[in-house]
Amino acid sequence: MTGPATPYEGLGREEGIRALVDRFYDLMDTAPEAATIRPLHAASLKRSREKLFEYLTGWSGGPPLYESKYGHPRLRMRHMPFPIGAKERDEWLWCMERALAETPMADELRQFLWGKFRHLADHMRNQDEPVAKPGLPTQG
Repeated sequence: MTGPATPYEGLGREEGIRALVDRFYDLMDTAPEAATIRPLHAASLKRSREKLFEYLTGWSGGPPLYESKYGHPRLRMRHMPFPIGAKERDEWLWCMERALAETPMADELRQFLWGKFRHLADHMRNQDEPVAKPGLPTQG
C-alpha cells in the first residue's frame, strides 16, 4: 500500500474512523440484510459504536484507545457468548462493505481494509456449520 503511513491516516484519522463506524452501525440498525445480527446487540448501539471506534482507531495505526481502556482486544474470546456462524459473518460483512464504499478513502486502502475485515469476520465464527450431505440419486 502506498500513500498515507497508516490506514488511520488514510481514513482521515478520528473523523474518518467515526464516519465509517457510524455508517456501519446505521446500516446494521436499519437494513433488513442485518436482521440476524442486530438483535445480538443492545437496544442502543451507542456503546457498540464507541467500542468499535476505539478498536479501529488503534487497529488502523492511531492511538490505542481500546487497549488503554479494556486491555488486549481478544476479539474472538469477547464474541464467544454470541452465536456467530456464516450468516452472521455475512451480515456483518454486508454492513461493512457498504460502509467502506460510502466512506471517502483511496481505493487501494478500501481494498486493503476489505481484505482485513473479511479475514477478521471469518475468524469470529464460533458455530459449527452444517455440512451439506449428498442426496440419494433420484430415479428418472
